[in-house]
Amino acid sequence: MNESEKESKPVTKIIDLKPHSENVSVKGRVIEASPPRTINTRRGIRTISNAIIGDESGRVQTTLWGSKAGSLKEGEAVEIHGAWTSSFRGKVQLNIGRSTEVKILEDSEAPKPDEIPEDEPSAPEENYRRRPMRGRRFRGRR
Repeated sequence: MNESEKESKPVTKIIDLKPHSENVSVKGRVIEASPPRTINTRRGIRTISNAIIGDESGRVQTTLWGSKAGSLKEGEAVEIHGAWTSSFRGKVQLNIGRSTEVKILEDSEAPKPDEIPEDEPSAPEENYRRRPMRGRRFRGRR
């Protein structure tokens, strides 16, 4: 994707984010940012950091993966292109990875922290998360 295609991608309001979307663009302010840490995943050890990004419609939990971990600073106004969404515990989460473009904006291009509502985009719980485990084994998985 070239620069003009990234620029022409419409920016989604945070409250309108839906789970399991790709190539997402948002614009807002970093409300919180954590330092990088390592976690163990099914794919091995990964470096991640977390942030909360907000705009005039709401805020979203954000995970930064790999080389992007720790790249956002609290208070920055940012525009993000090429992110993807997931869901966790009924909330949409934004993910930033290697191919995601993060652009620092002028401070005036994003709302001030006290202008950002507490609302978060919701995601319906997937059916498999609703079923209690109660010691049952999954057939075919060990």
